[in-house]
Amino acid sequence: MPAAVSPLTAAYARLTQALPYLTVTEHGPQEPAPTGGGWVGADGLAAGGAELDAFLAWDDAQVLRDYGSRARPDVVASFGLHRYAWLACLLITVPWFLHRRVPSLPVTHVSYDRTAGHVAVRHPESFACLPDDPAAALPGAVVVPDEEALRERVRAAVAEHLEPLLAAFGPRMRRRGRALWGMATDEIVEGLWYVAQLFGPDEDRRAVRELELLLPGATRPYVGSAAFRELTGPDGRPLPTRDRASCCMFYTVRPEEACATCPRTCESDRIAKLTAAAAA
Repeated sequence: MPAAVSPLTAAYARLTQALPYLTVTEHGPQEPAPTGGGWVGADGLAAGGAELDAFLAWDDAQVLRDYGSRARPDVVASFGLHRYAWLACLLITVPWFLHRRVPSLPVTHVSYDRTAGHVAVRHPESFACLPDDPAAALPGAVVVPDEEALRERVRAAVAEHLEPLLAAFGPRMRRRGRALWGMATDEIVEGLWYVAQLFGPDEDRRAVRELELLLPGATRPYVGSAAFRELTGPDGRPLPTRDRASCCMFYTVRPEEACATCPRTCESDRIAKLTAAAAA
């Protein structure tokens, strides 16, 4: 399927517009995945061997370069998984959010060059959509009856892509099971929430509603809900936030710079961080 008629092209173009440092390129089923340079296939990461070693060596060097000290190996692995999974989830959630199309993207379908900010996506053999979508007539379209059925396709597509990666990264992160799927929950929510804010205030609010429906709290293997809530700032303004299901471990590198949604951040510190971010 040429890129011009791909059911995903418009969504990926909008994603690149929001994140100018990222370029998403689609390629057909017969085209080879890019190799060489900084490219790594998601399947190579899932294999857990030399390609994963090289991928995490980049994170190890980055922490040392930017923060002046070396992170623990499990923290490096957590950073590496986060930086890939955050983006991988967007390849599925953004087409759903913008156009109600959910691609099936196993690890064999995605390659990443983190040094150049390039992602290559092989056109999916199938994608789910609603009955009134014009793309329902395209080859590979799987028409589902309603929004909840489409949300189930989102959850399944993300799980299909992340499960082999969690199996590969997990032992290096010293995490398993619930802790890993808690991280997956956070990547889905925080990635789309962040990008939707770049799309505009209306899309920001819509993303919160959509994510609450996508992850209401009883959708295994995911852990917890979207967990949005509001705090009140010193001036009485509402401060949107959420409670993470996992910890990104950044506090081990810079304890004073723990993120505002970190489970280790107390409420007063969270309000202070959110107030400063809103003022900026």
